[in-house]
Amino acid sequence: MQIFETKRLIARQLGHQDLPALTEILSDPEVMRYSVRGVCDEKATGEFIDWCMACYSSHRIGPWALLEKSSGDLVGFCGVSPEQVGGVEEVNLGYRLGRRFWNQGLATEAVQAVIEYVFDQKHCDSVVTIIEPEHLASIRVSEKAGFKDYSIHEFHGRRVRVYRMAISTGLDISYVSDMSRM
Repeated sequence: MQIFETKRLIARQLGHQDLPALTEILSDPEVMRYSVRGVCDEKATGEFIDWCMACYSSHRIGPWALLEKSSGDLVGFCGVSPEQVGGVEEVNLGYRLGRRFWNQGLATEAVQAVIEYVFDQKHCDSVVTIIEPEHLASIRVSEKAGFKDYSIHEFHGRRVRVYRMAISTGLDISYVSDMSRM
């Protein structure tokens, strides 16, 4: 089932049919360099897909498969899912793209579409993104997508930037830097 589409991407739920292609992406040490999960083998990737499917059932959101429109190839995933941040459940935006899809603007395209979709569908009032300060590519993607202000926190034993984007009324997006809930 298609969730949304962009100029170059189609988003749909991840499923077990994605296991081989997603394992190839998530087993790449460079792709997973900043992941708290680390490199994933087929078993770990299958568990990740199971977790995504559980998120779809329980929260109606989760990391969604990204398919390249022109080829139908799995690009990676992008979506929002529940995450404990500072003892509070937040809606966290995350993504991973296969290395051959880097530096084409696809991550920014996907992130912008996910934000628009979750706010339009009223899945949440705010979204956070958690990025290690050294992960310059993800910082650029987040900032291009509209995440502006951040605060520094510890997450899974790592020093991270936590950005927040909140929706105020209608489709007007306001940027909130107050992390007092954390």
